[in-house]
Order: sequence, then C-alpha cells, then structure tokens
Amino acid sequence: MNKSVKDSMQNFAINQALKYIEGNPEENIPKLMTLVDKFTPTEWYTSQRDAIRNVIDEKNNWYQLMLKVYDINPGSRKAFFQNFLFNASLKGSAIQEEVKEQEGCNVPWAILLDPTSSCNLHCTGCWAAEYGNQLNLTLEDLDSIVRQGKELGTYMYIYTGGEPLVRKKDVIRLCEMHPDCEFLCFTNGTLIDEQFCQEMIHVKNFVPALSLEGFEEANDGRRGKGMYQKVLNAMSLLKQHKLPFGISTCYTSKNVDDVSSEKYFDLMIDSGALFVWFFHYMPVGNDAAVELMPKPQQREMMYNRIRGYRETKPIFSMDFQNDAEFVGGCIAGGRNYLHINAKGDVEPCVFIHYSNANIHEVSLLDALKSPLFMAYHDGQPFNDNMLRPCPMLENPEALRKMVKDAGAVNTDYQSLESVDHLCDKTTPYAENWISTAERLWQGGDKCTG
Repeated sequence: MNKSVKDSMQNFAINQALKYIEGNPEENIPKLMTLVDKFTPTEWYTSQRDAIRNVIDEKNNWYQLMLKVYDINPGSRKAFFQNFLFNASLKGSAIQEEVKEQEGCNVPWAILLDPTSSCNLHCTGCWAAEYGNQLNLTLEDLDSIVRQGKELGTYMYIYTGGEPLVRKKDVIRLCEMHPDCEFLCFTNGTLIDEQFCQEMIHVKNFVPALSLEGFEEANDGRRGKGMYQKVLNAMSLLKQHKLPFGISTCYTSKNVDDVSSEKYFDLMIDSGALFVWFFHYMPVGNDAAVELMPKPQQREMMYNRIRGYRETKPIFSMDFQNDAEFVGGCIAGGRNYLHINAKGDVEPCVFIHYSNANIHEVSLLDALKSPLFMAYHDGQPFNDNMLRPCPMLENPEALRKMVKDAGAVNTDYQSLESVDHLCDKTTPYAENWISTAERLWQGGDKCTG
C-alpha cells in the first residue's frame, strides 16, 4: 500500500475515534477499539491495539488514567493523540525502522535538546548550574535539528538544560514552527506563570515535566529553600488551566524513602500529574556527590514499590534504571534517544558527556554514524540482565572501552572529566549491585520495602 495512503487512513481512523469519544468519554471509551478496528486493517499494530483493548476492558487504574487525559483541555489532548501516538509512535517508528535498515545505524525515537546551559537554581549533585549562561543553541540550530530529525522519523523532542524555560520565547516558537511534533520539557517549574500557561494553551504541543525530589525537607535540601512550594504552585496553575504535565524525580540515597512512598504518589496524582519519570542519581562531573548514589537495598525498594503502585495508581510511571526490560536495555546512543548539549555536541546520553560529533559540523545522520554512536549500536544490550542496563552505572568497563576505542572527547562545559575518573566512581556501585540484580532478574525473593 502507498505510504501516503496508509498515513491518511491512519489519520482518519484516529480523528474519527477522537470525535466519537469527545461527547461522553466514560461511555464511549469502551467502544473505542471497535471503532479503530473498523477503520484499520486487521494486520496493523495488532499488539498495540490489543494492549489498549485490555486496559479498556479491565477498567483498572490505567483506564482511570485514560479518563484523566480527557479532563485536559481539548487542544492539548488532540495534539497529544496526533503527535505522540500517531506521528511519533506509529508513523515515526515506521520511518525510523526504514532508515535504520538502510543506513545501518541507530535512529532515535526522541531527541533531547539543551536550548541553554543557564539555570536559575543551584541543586546539589547537578552539573547544569555550574555551566553559566554563555552557551545556547540558537532558534535556527533547534529548528535545523528538528527538521533533520523528522526526515529520520523523529517527532518527539525533549528540552533539557540548564533550565529550558530561561529561553521561554524560543521554546514556544519552536512548538509553533513544528505543530506536528510533541515537545516535552524538564523544568524546575519556577518560571511557569499565568502568561506561560496561556502560551501552552496556544501551541497545544508542549508538556512540562516538573522536577520534584520528594516532600519539602528532601526537595528543598537539594534544590533550595522555598522551591517545594514553587513547584506546588506551578502544578496548581497547570491543573487549573487543565494543561497536561508530569513529574521528573531523581532518587538518591537521601530522598528514596520520600519518593517511594504512597503519600508521594498520591501527592502527584492529586496535583494533576499524568506521569512520573524516575531517574537514578548519576555521579557525573569531577565534583559529583558520590554519597547520593542509592544503596542496593534502596534501589530494590524503588523497584518493588513503583511496580506495586503501577498496578493501583492512575499515573503512568517509568523508572529508567529499573524498567529496562520493557525497552530491551540501554536506550541511549540513538537506539531510542540521544542528547544534544548547548554547545551542539551530540552525546549518546544526557548522562554520558563524551562525543565525536557536533551538530554545527555534521548532520544528525552523520552523528548517528560517528564512532561512539556506532559502538553503542554494536554493543547494545550491554548486559543480558535488564536490571544492569547502563554502560556507565552497571557496566563501567563497557563505557571505558567505547569512549577510548572511539577516541571520543569529554564535552563537559567547564571541568573536563576523564572516562576513567567517571567509571572509577561507578565500579564499586556496579559490583555491589550485581547480587541483588541477579536475584531480582532470576525471580528470587524480593524486598518488600
């Protein structure tokens, strides 16, 4: 079947389904897949459709989350379904697979971009605040990256930093320039105000993920006094305007009890968050606070508690260190995502500050074919145990070898860190985690937390 015809048919099916649901979501969502089946050939995306059908039929917490999606403003909701579900996850994934086969390299589902190195906070254990405000990707740079990405089938873009909303005007402008893409933003939330909410309503395709590190004492201990209340205020404003948002939480040895608690999940849900992304603390940078790395028993507690809440709480959660089994291991190096910093360095991961390529000098496709990215391509997965996915945190010998063999240079903005210095910090962690990871992966007795 002609590709444009297939795209048109898929678009039509999605739009018809959305129109059908709008009038009475609670009554019509159960009939959704019948309508999708009517307009979609039987052999298309059968596993994805079956998964959605099961959620609807069981009317569990995932179904409750679907109803929450229908409480956000219609423009943002339609953009999400069109850009995230269709453009990024269906049409885009098909294009990515074609390019991967043709070019013999990884092609990312999402690209992380640092519009600026500037940040208005100074959080313990975070390298971004040290970089200053001298480094920025211009609007032209950002536009070029997105245009190149779409040629490869990438329709999902995530702003990181620094604090991306320091560049509010350009962040919103890029959303306007590419209405067929979905833009997510990791933000400390302090710059979200009434005017910015109106901008989000205008562009429709922007979703913030607010950084929250637990309750007030744990959060402000790392982010600064008063930051907890500022995040709560931002969430309240977003909820008031029925705008979609989520939470980004870095768990450390200091806040793990807070962020793994039912009370914390209920706070996020009651505040209106639709998703939460958990990140394991990474000791990146010469002055990283190594003591913030969670102990094996703390990580195991996160593993068990998050999976438990996933069965009962109406919020989408992903633990990027403990959920690798669902994505086949490490997703970096362009396999599912890559990172471009404010200097234009194309890095395999937001935590791996080494590169052979700069977007100012080579195309995005050429960067994906650079030595370090090809080392990722050839080496993934780095471990058959999906609880040991990362080449830095759990397999540091793999990162040492890749960086050295590729001749990649450190891309830190201020204080260059050798790969040996970085991996020397994670080697003891990797060794201490092995026995717990093996027991969990083999299905042994689990810690109840």
